[in-house]
Amino acid sequence: MENSPSRFSPRTLLRPMISDSLAPMSNSAPPTLLGRRQRLHAYRWFFAFAGTVLGLDQLTKLLIIWTLPLNTYGPPGHIAIVPGFFNLVHVGNTGAAWSLFSGRSTLLALLAVTTLVAIFFWRRSLGLRLLPVQISFGLLCGGILGNLIDRVVHHHVVDFLDFHFGSYVYPTFNIADSGIFVGVLVYLWYSFRTPEEPKGQ
Repeated sequence: MENSPSRFSPRTLLRPMISDSLAPMSNSAPPTLLGRRQRLHAYRWFFAFAGTVLGLDQLTKLLIIWTLPLNTYGPPGHIAIVPGFFNLVHVGNTGAAWSLFSGRSTLLALLAVTTLVAIFFWRRSLGLRLLPVQISFGLLCGGILGNLIDRVVHHHVVDFLDFHFGSYVYPTFNIADSGIFVGVLVYLWYSFRTPEEPKGQ
């Protein structure tokens, strides 16, 4: 009888209460964090390529804005990297590629937002977990976002890469345009390279 009170000590009574209170926390929090990390990890190449294109695009545009006044095109203002072939200029484009839809910057910005939202909601249908698709859409989305930032901040897209092929002058473009172009090419290459599954499977 002298040892019986020890079975009802405060430590004995509190031990099950502490273990019960900690059990839900240990069972619920890690799976949630783990699920988010797994989703981010599944799209890691998409974010890597999109971030790279966006970062390079915005950095190069800032350097051009700091170096050359707007509407600097042709000598003596431009910077000739390879005389007669490749120059750095600074022009504003309110349209799309090749100056299509010029003056429709707001409409093109809304179209860019719609495209990004559509890619997000249809990411599973697009097969965005596949590596080639992540690379193509990473390049594409990084380019779209880069030009979208320009339209919101500057009300035009900053173009600065100027190439001349003899008498032909290629339309001035930027890193974002290159990302979009290469991204589309990669996706087309992957689409034609991948055989279609037979219907009914």
